[in-house]
Amino acid sequence: MKQPLFLKPVFQERIWGGTALKDNFGYEIPSDHTGECWAISGHPNGPSIVENGAYAGKSLIELWDQHRELFGDYDSNVFPLLTKILDANTDLSVQVHPDDVYAAEHENGELGKTECWYIIDCKEGAEIIYGHHAQTKEAFAKMVENGEWDTLLRRVPIKPGDFFYLPSGMIHALCEGTLVLETQQNSDTTYRVYDYDRTDQDGNKRELHLEKAMDVSTIPHQEAQIDASYASIEDAEITTFVEAEYFSVLKLDIDGKATFPMERNFILMSVIEGAGSLATGEASYQLKKGDHFIVPHGSADLHFAGSLCLIVSYP
Repeated sequence: MKQPLFLKPVFQERIWGGTALKDNFGYEIPSDHTGECWAISGHPNGPSIVENGAYAGKSLIELWDQHRELFGDYDSNVFPLLTKILDANTDLSVQVHPDDVYAAEHENGELGKTECWYIIDCKEGAEIIYGHHAQTKEAFAKMVENGEWDTLLRRVPIKPGDFFYLPSGMIHALCEGTLVLETQQNSDTTYRVYDYDRTDQDGNKRELHLEKAMDVSTIPHQEAQIDASYASIEDAEITTFVEAEYFSVLKLDIDGKATFPMERNFILMSVIEGAGSLATGEASYQLKKGDHFIVPHGSADLHFAGSLCLIVSYP
């Protein structure tokens, strides 16, 4: 019988991080500058470890390499997705990510990075940087050179429950006071365009990557259209945010009982609110806010009960 693989999160300290991961999810974080929870990760910079069952103690990388049958023999050299929760206590750097072709050539075969954000929580009046206003590469380069950031960068107001799709090549940044669940390609490649001239505790500014950023940025900005769809199953509402090249992302809001068929090679699930239970096959598992798990290939249908909000993704 296939068991869900519950995973131990990996935490990353960041200059812009805070304590929201502890305050909102009860996680034990390494410091008051914890920016990232790598919740479901098969990346060597922070691989998740299985906490339960026959594979307890093994990393997701090991399972991908040695037990591909758990993932329906999915054809990829690396686990394809990465789920994070990000605490933007202060502004993140303005950045951009390469596509698969550019990353393979310039980043030792790393995947490109298309990603998306679900806004779990944010302060009143919060916003994100989502694209730019330059019409040509020359105009873009000139505004960067002259520090005309207010003219160049496109700011969008946000609220809890919003969803944003960010294809590779899109200039972007999370801004102060935002807690986000991010679903992305399994990549850790970021090109910084601007970092507000911040310095670390040693007085050093963080490295910028302007040449590579110019190579990969989409100019002029292209709006990423999100056409969410909605459905109901028993006591659940299903919001499908995106079905795109690299991933599909859905939100399940369950208040009572609902059964979902297991129709994918494997599924990534994160509980972002509430508590309840999951029964699959003959086994049952308690679920709480902050749990992250993978439903492996060949699992029985999923029977949820309780009051739960989950973000679900699959490649």
